[in-house]
Amino acid sequence: MWRWISGFALLWCSTGLAVCPVWSQAKAEKEIVALSAQIKRWDDAYWKQGVSDVDDGVYDQLNARLNQWQRCFGHVSSEERPPPLTGSVTHPVAHTGVHKVASKAELSQWMRARQHLWMQPKVDGVAVTLVYQGGKLVRAISRGNGVKGEDWTAQVRSIPSVPQNLFGPLANSVLQGELFWIHENHIQRQMGGMNMRAKVVGAMMRHNDSALLRQLGVFIWAWPDGPKEMQVSLDALSKAGFTLTARYTLPAASVNAVEAQRSAWHTTALPFATDGIVVRSADEPAGDGWLPGEGRWVVAWKYTPVAQVAEVRGIQFGVGRTGKVSVVAELDPVKLDDKQVRRVSLGSVTRWQRLDIVPGDQVLISLAGQGIPRFDRVVWRGANRKKPEPPALQYHSLTCFYASPVCMEQFFARLTWLSSKQGLGIEGLGEAGWRTLHQTHRFEHIFSWLTLTQAQLQSTPGFSAGRGLSLWHRFNIVRKQPFIRWVTAMGIPLTKATLNAVGAASWQALNQRSAADWQALPGTGEEKAQQVVNWLHAPPVDRLARWLAEQHINGF
Repeated sequence: MWRWISGFALLWCSTGLAVCPVWSQAKAEKEIVALSAQIKRWDDAYWKQGVSDVDDGVYDQLNARLNQWQRCFGHVSSEERPPPLTGSVTHPVAHTGVHKVASKAELSQWMRARQHLWMQPKVDGVAVTLVYQGGKLVRAISRGNGVKGEDWTAQVRSIPSVPQNLFGPLANSVLQGELFWIHENHIQRQMGGMNMRAKVVGAMMRHNDSALLRQLGVFIWAWPDGPKEMQVSLDALSKAGFTLTARYTLPAASVNAVEAQRSAWHTTALPFATDGIVVRSADEPAGDGWLPGEGRWVVAWKYTPVAQVAEVRGIQFGVGRTGKVSVVAELDPVKLDDKQVRRVSLGSVTRWQRLDIVPGDQVLISLAGQGIPRFDRVVWRGANRKKPEPPALQYHSLTCFYASPVCMEQFFARLTWLSSKQGLGIEGLGEAGWRTLHQTHRFEHIFSWLTLTQAQLQSTPGFSAGRGLSLWHRFNIVRKQPFIRWVTAMGIPLTKATLNAVGAASWQALNQRSAADWQALPGTGEEKAQQVVNWLHAPPVDRLARWLAEQHINGF
């Protein structure tokens, strides 16, 4: 009985949103007959044999999909039935971030090695540092990269739930916590994230929108260098006005207790959205030892992501910086938690071919780490199997330094990498900006932008004069970047750490190293060493190096 009830509920919820496929009547008939037969097989197995051959959620969604198709095409149904903010203000104590555990067993193992454990809901918001000096709030800083963030002091002073003055042990303190959207009686399992995090960021970015800021709360989850005993910390925070911390921080006596509380908070009305539970040890190190990614005394066990069935609309091929061809499935939009998902990566061409996915197939997707859509599996293959052809040209690490009609994807991927933080760090210039520049100035190669004049940049269509001037200044600053960063930007198949270990300060010094010299470096095997030598001596790379020398770039 439950199958029919859940199927009806899903169908009812989706009727106003469903879009009919653009099919001929013949194709529709073929697809409806095929899916009807599959659902009948699942029903027979379930009702007659007591065997469930498909996940309940997948069954419900495909059953609703079938009913939708039948309505769309007048078919009589035989059954009734969803960027890290960065900045320049240094945190007094770095944000470590929270390591994730994937299971109860993994959490249990982590807990066995630690003492004085407490648990908190993983509040779904935006991390912030609050700095109090002499009893006054003097600075509020966004998480940023954990070391530096944006100055949010003015906005935070407009948030009523954040005390502006503190006394006693908190008068001179650094607090870390979560700014969240206040949503009383929020039940996470029913409501999901409701785009709460985006709302908080929006409120913080609108510097003078006091109405939005009044809707924010704060949950303090760390007091670096505070009292060693958690209860003492909680009492002090509560007296200071941070009442939620004491209310929602509980002793974690066992992994079973954590599991039970995780489930309770998932289904209980709370004043905020959550995406899991956090377990932390009160035995944390001094604040000057905190580093991004190294918070070994705290872990999070997130809720199981919601999965959705989505129809594949198309298959796209993309060429990355190194020449690797990636495959992306374009989807009928579905909502996962608070995200509208329209695309999902299928990995390499080889993997895509193995998966055998074509337009019209139904795939199950969910949210992986950082909210990235993840392909789980194919749940239904369409009746028509027309597989598109991947790019015929073979791309690799030595192709597409120079612009040409067959090279544009890899060419722009190289430029995008070049301007990223991993490359030369040209702030504010991504793929769209590079395409705009190339459209007007027709780059010969990936470094042609170095010759653009101030007048050329300021008169580029699509750029304001101010942006053009700013880019001109940035390009001039980039000229002074260290040699290693230029080599990295070119795409040498080595990490920056390995290059730094070499200590070579010139192109000539790099070229003089043999394969054996490269192989002597830690983590560099015979194959990698030869790859580096081949790359350094490749004609297109050599031409670029000589051109950079003509531009008087460091080390060339």
